[in-house]
Amino acid sequence: MSQQPAPSPELTHRTVPSPAGRIHLVEQGTGPLVLLLHGFPESWYSWRHQLPVLAAAGFRAAAIDVRGYGRSSRPGDVAAYRMRELVEDNAAVVHALGERSAVVIGHDWGATIAANSALIRPDVFRAVGLLSVPYTPRGGPRPSEVFAGMGGGEEFYVSRFQEPGRAEAEIEPDVRGWLAGFYAAFSADTMPAPDAPDPHFAGPGATLRERFPGRRPGWLGEAELDFYAGEFERTGMSGALNRYRNMDRDWEDLADFDGAPVTQPSLFLGGSLDASTTWLADAVAAYPTTLPGLVSSHILDGCGHWIQQERPEEVNPILTDWLASLPV
Repeated sequence: MSQQPAPSPELTHRTVPSPAGRIHLVEQGTGPLVLLLHGFPESWYSWRHQLPVLAAAGFRAAAIDVRGYGRSSRPGDVAAYRMRELVEDNAAVVHALGERSAVVIGHDWGATIAANSALIRPDVFRAVGLLSVPYTPRGGPRPSEVFAGMGGGEEFYVSRFQEPGRAEAEIEPDVRGWLAGFYAAFSADTMPAPDAPDPHFAGPGATLRERFPGRRPGWLGEAELDFYAGEFERTGMSGALNRYRNMDRDWEDLADFDGAPVTQPSLFLGGSLDASTTWLADAVAAYPTTLPGLVSSHILDGCGHWIQQERPEEVNPILTDWLASLPV
């Protein structure tokens, strides 16, 4: 296995106190604070292409390891990964960095956490950027009921992740191989053809991995895969998977926010080939109601799910232009 890539000397690693215990973050630059939240199964490292660009544009960019990942605390209780807890982690990071407010930007699960951070703590988060996963207000039936009805006779990956230990048993014997396949399954240059079996689902008695491509996407070199695999080989997968295991708790916890819009200035970026974006096309269409502060919305043609890693040359100027447009 090749050595993990050395961080730029301009990057500063630190841990700060939070309700989780500690949150690890990597920051670069000075200026207005921008908090960057990763998704599953990633880490602060998924923002490696954005940190120096945001810093050069005059911002203090801080990419965290979300609770359960990397060097951040990993509580043993599954319920410790509910949305309200993650929102309070984010607010604690802002305050620990000596700031009163921040812009929050998230990808994948990080986008959902970012939107809820803006919704629940508007006193801290003055603007929100969402990558890949659109904002959908709380509402409708319990999420577990929705996911159980998907796929016909096949099992949706979110349902598969619900039982503690089950997904871990598939992933942890070969973390590196599973991650490589998962990243490839949802990258534009390696995802299965539209008429191939969908890797979001597993057939009866099968695993998700059986539908993963055998090729590696262009953005994922040896060094990148080594970094991600090294993190999850060290921590295990349970902390990351526990986010999925709180979706019904979130539905209960956020009842007071049923249908609530996020009103701060906002940005959305999605990929035209990303199911996380295309399946939620109705949510994007509802933005005039659900994101009334939307400043700009972009769908990158031919882009998959890992948007800021697949297409940083397009994502970075969109982010910096939007950030520059925000009142301080």
